[in-house]
Amino acid sequence: MADIKTRDAVKGTIKTFDKAAIAGERMKSAYAKTKDKAEQGYYAEENSPTEYASDKVSHASGCIKDEGIHQFNKQGQRSVTTTKENIGRAKDKIAEFKTKRAVKAAEQKKAKAVAEQNGSLIRNGAASHSPVPDVPRQGEMPQTQTGASQLIKTRQQGKKTIKTTARNAEKAIKTTAKGTVKATEKGVKTAGATSKTAIKTTEQTAKAAQKTAKASAKAAQKTAQTAKATAKATAEATKATVKATIAAVKAIIAGTKALISALIAGGWVAIVIILIVVLLGCAVSLFGGGSESTSYTPVSAEVEAYTQLIQKYAKQYGIPEYVELIKAVMMQESGGKGSDPMQAAEGSFNKKYPHEPNGIKDPEYSIECGVQELKAAFISAEVENPIDMERIKLALQGYNFGNGYISWAKTNYGGYSYANAVEFSAMQAQRLGWEKYGDTQYPAHVLRYYPYGRAFTSGGNQAIVEVALTQLGNEGGQPYWSWYGFDGRVEWCACFASWCADQCGYLESGIIPKFSLCSDGVDWFKGRGQWQDKNYEPQAGDLIFFDWGNDGSIDHVGIVEKCENGTVYTVEGNSDDACRQQSYPVGSSSIYGYGVPAY
Repeated sequence: MADIKTRDAVKGTIKTFDKAAIAGERMKSAYAKTKDKAEQGYYAEENSPTEYASDKVSHASGCIKDEGIHQFNKQGQRSVTTTKENIGRAKDKIAEFKTKRAVKAAEQKKAKAVAEQNGSLIRNGAASHSPVPDVPRQGEMPQTQTGASQLIKTRQQGKKTIKTTARNAEKAIKTTAKGTVKATEKGVKTAGATSKTAIKTTEQTAKAAQKTAKASAKAAQKTAQTAKATAKATAEATKATVKATIAAVKAIIAGTKALISALIAGGWVAIVIILIVVLLGCAVSLFGGGSESTSYTPVSAEVEAYTQLIQKYAKQYGIPEYVELIKAVMMQESGGKGSDPMQAAEGSFNKKYPHEPNGIKDPEYSIECGVQELKAAFISAEVENPIDMERIKLALQGYNFGNGYISWAKTNYGGYSYANAVEFSAMQAQRLGWEKYGDTQYPAHVLRYYPYGRAFTSGGNQAIVEVALTQLGNEGGQPYWSWYGFDGRVEWCACFASWCADQCGYLESGIIPKFSLCSDGVDWFKGRGQWQDKNYEPQAGDLIFFDWGNDGSIDHVGIVEKCENGTVYTVEGNSDDACRQQSYPVGSSSIYGYGVPAY
């Protein structure tokens, strides 16, 4: 019976352990659920504050922080409530376990009392009715006592296990709750930092947009200013055109007056000549000659103011039909300004004032002396009429150099050329020890103000050809590359072309660039829209560029002398290290293209 009860007690103890284990498992399950809920509560809303901050960045970081705190309170409170519920359930389980343990203990105590009472009865004489129990050996406990001792130890271990399980469960719940709070706070801080970054990025984007808007506004303003400047330039150009037309009309009137004077004089040849001059001259004045060099430039108002005095002395000295040419000379000499508007002080007809620049102090006397000087030049050059342009050029160059040039040019060259004007200037400068002598471009400079003769003269493009032809046979290129500024020999074809242009005044006027690399010359003409390809039929004075290997590399440059019957004739420097004439078919594969100066 005692064994049966002992086995029952052991079974009760096992059940107690099973219940304790079950309680522990339930506590573990409650902890796992609490942890899952806490993690779910955190991760479910982990991205919400960041997305909110991105969508509502205009409300700044304060709104983001408030939303994060709200989410934290909501999820944290839910986790805490769940945790408290789990702790309550755990305590209920522990109380239930303790109650059951107390009941079992009472039952076991009662069983023990009954067992002790039965043992007492056996010792008092009931042994005859029952077998004599085994007597324990010395030092050994009775079997019943041993079972009771084991039962007590089992109960103590169960109690200790329950306390340990409850303590661990409570600690795990607190740790989980604390971790959930920290994780939530960290999420809020992360959301705040993200919102600040988003705000900063938005501000930077706004600043960049503002800067772009300012730049666009500035560009628009600049465009408006450019348009305004263009409109102003157009208006000024229109005014200039109107002014030129008025000047042309005045020239027509002046020509008509000259015609009337000739009629009065009775010279029918002069009448015909003046009529032709008036008609053709007015056509050039009104419509121009197609380029800057052949178009008419009106004289200044200061020159026009001297018209009556010019007419007076032109008639007095027998050249009334040259009034417009005399005005053109005055325009070139002084623009009608100063006390010596004809710059006649150094001439042979000045008998009153010092023979020095601006020596004459009376404008009328200057006009009288100038008209006489010009008439003498006309006679020396054998000028026949106002449209005898080649002899007029000779006379005009003589007016500038002195009449000694006229006789020299007629004797040595049969008349005027730009090349011999350059030669005479260099000769006189060397003889006198001067750096420069006179104006080698004087005829061209005067004729731009002459409304009649421009229709009968060739353009300025011929001058550079004439200069180039005077250099034929020169070898080594030393005069050209040293003029350019090189200390030793270089490939000098471009230096030669630049030197010829300089002799004509084209570098100073910007008609042709100074260049030593052929490619630089090409770029200059292309950049100004003054470029033609190899199939173009060039004119005298154009610059011809060559590509010997047909590989797009510019190798050589020369000056076009003329183009006749499909053949281009040139003057080239550094052609076998000398100045030579060459010729090529129009469109030759060796020709790269042409620079076309605006003479």
